[in-house]
Amino acid sequence: MSGRLRQLADDVRALEARLRLGGGPDKIEKQHKQGKLTARERVERLADPGTPFLEIGLLVAYDRYEGQAPGAGVITGIAIVDGREVVVVANDATVKAGSWWPETITKILRAQEVAMRCRIPIIYLVDSAGVNLPYQGGVFPGQFGAARIFYYNSIMRRYLRIPQFSAVMGQCVAGGAYLPALSDVILMVKGTSFMGLGGPNLVKGATGQTVDGETLGGAITHTEISGVAHYALDDDTQCLDKLRELVARLPKPFRGVPATYRPPAVPPSALYDVLPADHRMSYDMHAVLKAVLDDGAIDEFQPHLAKEMICGDARIEGIPVGIVANQRGLIKGRAGERPRFGGIIYAESAEKVAYFIERCDRQGLPIVFVQDVSGFMVGPDAEHEGIIRAGARFVEAMACARVPKIVLTVNHASGAGYYAMAGQGFDPDFILSWPTGRMAVMEGEAAVGAVHGPALDAAKKAGVDPSAEVLESAAQMRADYETQLDARYAAARGFVDAICYPEDTRTILALALRAAAQNPGPHLGAFVLPPMPTYGAPVPGTEY
Repeated sequence: MSGRLRQLADDVRALEARLRLGGGPDKIEKQHKQGKLTARERVERLADPGTPFLEIGLLVAYDRYEGQAPGAGVITGIAIVDGREVVVVANDATVKAGSWWPETITKILRAQEVAMRCRIPIIYLVDSAGVNLPYQGGVFPGQFGAARIFYYNSIMRRYLRIPQFSAVMGQCVAGGAYLPALSDVILMVKGTSFMGLGGPNLVKGATGQTVDGETLGGAITHTEISGVAHYALDDDTQCLDKLRELVARLPKPFRGVPATYRPPAVPPSALYDVLPADHRMSYDMHAVLKAVLDDGAIDEFQPHLAKEMICGDARIEGIPVGIVANQRGLIKGRAGERPRFGGIIYAESAEKVAYFIERCDRQGLPIVFVQDVSGFMVGPDAEHEGIIRAGARFVEAMACARVPKIVLTVNHASGAGYYAMAGQGFDPDFILSWPTGRMAVMEGEAAVGAVHGPALDAAKKAGVDPSAEVLESAAQMRADYETQLDARYAAARGFVDAICYPEDTRTILALALRAAAQNPGPHLGAFVLPPMPTYGAPVPGTEY
C-alpha cells in the first residue's frame, strides 16, 4: 500500500496550520496588546475543554487574494458548549480587521444553515470592521449577499426559535450591527467593543459632530443608555464565561443515543494503509468501514445483490445509521453474468440503494454516504436495462429523504454518481472529504479523450503526430483537471465543509450526527419552517 493518503494529509495539515495563524504573529500580538483574545482563543475558551471542534470552511478562499484572506476572516464550525452542540461564528480581526470578503458571507450563511438544519443554538463572536470595501461588489448585493445573513437571523428568531447569542468583542459597524440586533441576547465588552451604524469618522463627515467611539456606541452606552445590548462584561474572558452560562440555561437537547458504545474493529490509524498508491486501483471498502463503525460491524442489506454498492445498518459511537458506500475493484456477478466495475452504479445497484434509502427514511435512520464513485454505467446494456430510470429513482429517493444525510468522500466523486451519493447540491447536512477526495465531472484523462479524442485518433490512423496545438491543449486540460480534482480546491470553494483526517473521521461523523439529531426533521433544504397558522390567525408567540 501507498503513502499517498499520508502525504496528502501532511500537505493539508501544513496548509491548515498556516491558515490558523490568521493574519500572522504580528497581528495576533497586536490584538493581545489591545487586551483582546484572538478569534481562535475565544472559540477555544467558549468550548468545553478537550471536545472536538468541527471547523467548517477553513480552506475557503485560501488560494485567492494573494493569500491575504486566510479563512476568509471568519471561523465557523460546531463546538460543544456545556455538553451541547452549538454553531460558532467568530470574526478574525487579525485578517483585515475582520472585514467581510465575498467568501466571508458564504461561510456565515453556511454556518447559519447548519444551525437551522440541525435546530441548534448559534453564537456570534463579533469583531469586524464591516464590508471589505474594495470587494463590496461580491458582498453587498445579490440574493446571497450580506442581506441574507439578516434574513436568516430573522427566520431563526421569529419562526424557528433557534437561540442566537451575539457577543460584540470588538468592532461591529454599519449594516453588520443588525446581526447582533437580530439575535436574542447581546453581550459587549467594556473598553474594547463598539457597535454602531457609523463610526466616529463617518458621523463627523455626515453630521459634523465630534464624538468618541465609547460614547457613540460602547458597552456602557448600549447597556445603560440605548438599551440595545443586554450585558456589559469587563473583558473577553468574562464575556465568554457569560456566554457559557447562557447556553447552560437553555433546555437540555434531545439525546436519543446511548452513552456507551464499542470501538471500531481496527484502529482508525490503519486507514492510512487502505487506499492504494494509484487512485484508480482497487481496495476493499469494508476495510474502511471496519475502522469507522462500532465493532467494525455492518448488517448488510441484500449483500449478495449488486455488490458494487454496500448498504447496511451500523452504529457510529452508538448512533444507529444507515450506510451507503461504493465498493471498488472487479465485482464478481451471479452465474452467467459478466463482472461489474466497482465504483460504477448500475441499474440494479441504483434500485437497491433507492429502496434502502426509502427504508431508512421510513425508520428515521440518518444516512452516511461513503463516496468513491466514478459515475453511472454507460453503454447499450446499461441503457437497455433502464439505467436512466433507475438512476432517477436513486436521486429522487436521496433528495426526498427527510432524515439527516452526511457525506464522506474518500476518493472519487465523479459525474452523476456524485450527485446520487448526496452531492452538495442536494443539501446534505454535512459534506466531508479525506485529503484524497477527487471531485469533478470526470477524471482528466477521460476529459481529454472526450474533447481531443477525435483529433488524437485521426492523427494515429494517419500515422502522424498530433498537432502541437492539440498536444498543448490536451496537456493543459490534464493539468487543470489535476488541480481542480484536489480536495483542497474543493474546500477552498466551499464544495465540502471540511477536510477530515482518517484518524478523526469517526469522531467528526459522530459529532455531525449528534448535531443533526437535534432536529427530528424533515431535513430538507437549508431550512424548513414549522406549519404556519391559517391566514388572519396570529403566529404563535406573537400575540399581544
